[in-house]
Amino acid sequence: MQDSLEKIYRKLIVTLSDDPERQELQRTPERAAEALRFLTSGYKLDPERELANAIFPSDSDEMVLVKDIEFYSLCEHHLLPFFGRVHVAYIPNGSIIGLSKIPLIIDGYSHRLQIQERLTTQIATTLMEHLHARGVGVVIEARHLCVMMRGVRKQSPVIRTSSMLGMFRTNTSMRTEFLNLTS
Repeated sequence: MQDSLEKIYRKLIVTLSDDPERQELQRTPERAAEALRFLTSGYKLDPERELANAIFPSDSDEMVLVKDIEFYSLCEHHLLPFFGRVHVAYIPNGSIIGLSKIPLIIDGYSHRLQIQERLTTQIATTLMEHLHARGVGVVIEARHLCVMMRGVRKQSPVIRTSSMLGMFRTNTSMRTEFLNLTS
């Protein structure tokens, strides 16, 4: 696969009417292939394996919030980046998660060809299923280069998506508290 990605990038340079032998472009196919492999490394994520040793018993029943987690991803429609911040909260139900695992789950799903709506749901569903939480809330705020650089070419839109499960879906005051803490 490594050679094939490099060949594809080399052919892309030729297709764009440039010379891959030009000094400035000679290592571009190798660098671009390495970058794409990293940007799509989330396909190797196994949430069950990652979370297996990171869930601990707890009597806590108050909201746990981790906000402003930076992320970036590639839009599956244009292969252009989108990036921003993720806010995650959950209500424990006898267990808590090691806090470093939340950004790991975010990176695992965002380092794939993605759309923001699916990314939001995948993060929430994974945490809900593995924590058996009383509720999970996820909000993502992102800027999309496919909106900024092509198409409508608008610079300031921030796209916000949310997924509310359990108590965050059914309890209005819980949802309001979460949304107030993330704004």
